[in-house]
Amino acid sequence: MTHRFQCRVYYEDTDLAGIVYYANYLKFIERARSEWVRELGVDQVRLKAEHGLVFAVRRVEADYLAPARFDDLLTVETDVAQVTPARLILDQRVLRAGAVLFTAGVTVVALGAAGRPVRLPAEFRQSLQTD
Repeated sequence: MTHRFQCRVYYEDTDLAGIVYYANYLKFIERARSEWVRELGVDQVRLKAEHGLVFAVRRVEADYLAPARFDDLLTVETDVAQVTPARLILDQRVLRAGAVLFTAGVTVVALGAAGRPVRLPAEFRQSLQTD
């Protein structure tokens, strides 16, 4: 089940060379993950308020393959690679017109109110299980 999120490259996203500044790809994939979680029906504000639980990125392994430029329409694809009780590993890609520009393996964990790792909510894990 691939989630797709579209975003436009704005002038503020680019560097002096006119290409997307490398760190902005992390913003693009973060936005895509947030929209994906929302579409799964998870209210992150309520999760924090009621359970003191938040999601945090623990690890990112990124590969920059080709540059995006001002006004490009990008698609961020997100796929679940692995779900365990304590972490979620996602494969994310940024594409322009079907061409892959950036890939990332992202490990997400849950943190409790004390800021320490906790198990991912069971309902969340179940919603991610692939057949």
